[in-house]
Amino acid sequence: MRLIFAGSPAFAVPGLERLLAGRHEVVAVVTQPARPAGRGLVLTDPPVKVAALRHGLEVHQPEIFNSSKFLDMLESLRPDLIVTAAYGRIFKSRALGLPRRGCVNLHASLLPKYRGVAPINWAIINGEAETGVTTFFMEEGVDTGDLILSRTTAILPDETAGELTDRLAGLGAEVLAETCDLVESAKAPRVKQDQSLASYAPKLAKGDGRVGWDQDARAVHNRIRGVNPWPGAFCQFRGQPLKLLSSRLPDDRAGVWGPTMAGGGSGGRAPAVAGGHGRVIGIDSRDGILVSCSSGSVWLRMLQAQGKKPTGSADFARGYRIKIGDSFG
Repeated sequence: MRLIFAGSPAFAVPGLERLLAGRHEVVAVVTQPARPAGRGLVLTDPPVKVAALRHGLEVHQPEIFNSSKFLDMLESLRPDLIVTAAYGRIFKSRALGLPRRGCVNLHASLLPKYRGVAPINWAIINGEAETGVTTFFMEEGVDTGDLILSRTTAILPDETAGELTDRLAGLGAEVLAETCDLVESAKAPRVKQDQSLASYAPKLAKGDGRVGWDQDARAVHNRIRGVNPWPGAFCQFRGQPLKLLSSRLPDDRAGVWGPTMAGGGSGGRAPAVAGGHGRVIGIDSRDGILVSCSSGSVWLRMLQAQGKKPTGSADFARGYRIKIGDSFG
């Protein structure tokens, strides 16, 4: 089949490369325009464009995907199928009807759960034990089309959104290739989504990274890893913003949270600390800083103070002379 591939971030690159290694012909790649990135706000092309040019592919970066002029150009390429993966544009009716075999999308959730642009982040933040990837035939609704294939994988206990994205990208590439083969042979299933099971995963905002110590420990841990690498978890410490780069839950022995003593300890219930949640209740040379939550406690492993480099929290504790009872806001 003649394919047009539409995608933008690094998540989409393995899917493109897997299709290029198969028997189908990728006749063009569509991706987002270059955007300012980094501290210098340098115009930067999406990873999909970089990969496409490496393979000598024709690349298009329209500002308005659904414009008549751009769709006329796509139609002239005579595609059999348009394949999308995190492209970031809504296809209107003409675009959807342009290829003779339709349009399929690779989505990083087990649809109909977590429709929308940030399914990986919200699955972790919400404490899901598993997630996966799904391909479906596109329609004008957001991630509402008939399902084709899905694959499930466990979410690891300390896995960040960035790490899970990398794993799902590889899994999704294989599912996407299998989907294209099924579409070509007219054997692709069409399973209607159960609308009663649908949920939405909206785009993250900077404020979604704020950690609330008035939540239970698992919710705090999930928040820290669910917003890593962007927008990043943060709180206040001594009146300054502090980035929380990684965390770990204490061992749960017999239903109680683990080490609680400065310098480490065996097991035991977190002691009552004046002022409640957000207080330092343990400092350990290996595990870092143990902070109380509304229920339980969480080890902070890697931190980054404003204007400083990331550092292990044990080193942070020494450098800032943190002691039991100090407070994170």
